Amino acid sequence: MRVAVIGAGIIGAACALELAERGAEVIIIDRVGVAGETSSRCEGNLLVSDKEPGPEADLAISSNERWRSLATRLDEGRTGGQPPTEFEAKGGVVVAFPGGEAALRRFAASQREIGIRADELDADRLLTAEPHLSREVAIGIHYPDDAQLQPSNTTQALVATAIRRGARLVVAEATGARTKHGRIAALDSTAGRMEVDAVVNCAGPWAGEMAGRLDAPLDIRPRRGVILVTTPMAQRIFHKVYDGDYVGAVGSGDASLQTSTVVEATPGGTVLIGSSRERVGFDDHPGVGPATAIAAKAIRMFPFLAGTGLLRTYFGFRPYAPDHLPVIGEDPRLAGLFHATGHEGAGIGLAPATAELIAHAVLGTSTALDPAPFLPGRAGLWMTA
Repeated sequence: MRVAVIGAGIIGAACALELAERGAEVIIIDRVGVAGETSSRCEGNLLVSDKEPGPEADLAISSNERWRSLATRLDEGRTGGQPPTEFEAKGGVVVAFPGGEAALRRFAASQREIGIRADELDADRLLTAEPHLSREVAIGIHYPDDAQLQPSNTTQALVATAIRRGARLVVAEATGARTKHGRIAALDSTAGRMEVDAVVNCAGPWAGEMAGRLDAPLDIRPRRGVILVTTPMAQRIFHKVYDGDYVGAVGSGDASLQTSTVVEATPGGTVLIGSSRERVGFDDHPGVGPATAIAAKAIRMFPFLAGTGLLRTYFGFRPYAPDHLPVIGEDPRLAGLFHATGHEGAGIGLAPATAELIAHAVLGTSTALDPAPFLPGRAGLWMTA
């Protein structure tokens, strides 16, 4: 089977590798190249700690397990200039300030019921885990399975490995599809027409627009997020640490600015500080408002950051689905068209399980995951052309 994967971000890269390893002839097409957009403008979170029980949590748990072996395989198979994934099984600590303790305990208890490890830390253990944390913090929950990787590097590694398995990368823009007997038969692009048996739409925040070009419009919208990067320092933060209000910001459908505190160190000595979410289309002028709000909340959590210099800020767009679930599977309106999008800020963490579901949908391979909750035919996703 010849499959065109539109998008060379981490979702497209993971799908391309999975399909190539399952025997498909894969063409990866992206208008700017590998990791040129969202996957180079995010934090690289591999989280189970922010997932409430439900389909996305199942996807996160499966992906979290798969990332451990996949990252090792990518690093051990490095050739030429392929960068390391920088995978770190550092674990996460979710904290609450006074007034938020009960809600965080309830959330952690519900996660334990589906097998997520979540251990409450008393004051002494919390300060042992994160000695520079504010003494205002009232409670901490340790999630040993949270991890981190360098998203741009990892996307490049996935694509490089897929190419070694026979995939081909084309830097061009997909412009439409040709059909035959109600099924996709070719993909049109600025590089010419490609005869294909299937197309996988992995265009991230642009997946809604791309779906429209393919005559199967989807309600996928961009949600902008800003991240701060400090100057390098000696390590003073040892886990991914975030405030419990992050979970509420992730699940909010509000289009206005939502901010929460997410802080972590990188292998290079910088500290990444997030996060913000707002639906403003593809407006690429975030101004100082999001950065100011993020910095203030980070300083409350780690007071030493008040005297730390900023190296830079950056922002990216995440693919937002109205019901907050990824869209994965075949479009019922057009045979041969598949979607893998709508992960918003969780795409890095959910990539391996998404790729497994796409291989199942495209090639009929086996999976223990339930595809039903993510299918593109569910209510509320379709738009009129």
